Amino acid sequence: MVSAGTSDLHAAEEAAVILETVGAEVERVYDVGVAGIHRLGKVLPLIRQCSICVVCAGMDAALPTVLGGLYRGPIIAVPTSTGYGTAFHGVTALNSMLCSCSPGITVVNIDNGLGAAAAALRILASGREQCAAAEKGDE
Repeated sequence: MVSAGTSDLHAAEEAAVILETVGAEVERVYDVGVAGIHRLGKVLPLIRQCSICVVCAGMDAALPTVLGGLYRGPIIAVPTSTGYGTAFHGVTALNSMLCSCSPGITVVNIDNGLGAAAAALRILASGREQCAAAEKGDE
């Protein structure tokens, strides 16, 4: 679970609690947005060890795109309604994530930590199913 800023924690914690409730292990990496990108470098080794990266960001929501170039696994981006100026209650973050130049990022709706957790669980379940099929020789 990654958040750009502390104001994105509501969505990040919603996803984290749901994932933990069903037994998934969750690593929390908070307040590592591009406004202080030096913080991301310190935690990047931990992020790279994770199976899935759920990224919550408001404002211009650049963090999922940055991680898209640094992390090889699935990324689920959650735009948050935080921000000011022309953030339009998360619409700018949503549009930014949808227009990311890092292809393959999955984007859920604004403040949708539940949707991000559900998507992560489906991805994890798919991986388990593939492993089980490979063990049986049913691939």
